[in-house]
Amino acid sequence: MKSIYVGNIAFETTPDQLRDLFSRHGDVFSVKLINDRYTGKPRGFAFVEMDDDSAEYAISVTDGIEFEGRNLKVNLAKPRGVWRMRRPR
Repeated sequence: MKSIYVGNIAFETTPDQLRDLFSRHGDVFSVKLINDRYTGKPRGFAFVEMDDDSAEYAISVTDGIEFEGRNLKVNLAKPRGVWRMRRPR
């Protein structure tokens, strides 16, 4: 199973809309829209979990498409915590 990062999502987009989009390209195990922890408002990105082969295909066909009036940025999600790492000074 692979996790896909989906960015530049319209704030009004629902998990069901993302599930519908990605289920055209394979089985979707989960969809998680990310909200700001303090305000509860959407942050404009989500993670979609799919099986390995379907994930690769879904990334290739959905990256850059227009969805809900915005061009999606879709790629393989980095493992949790990697984006927080910084180089030592």
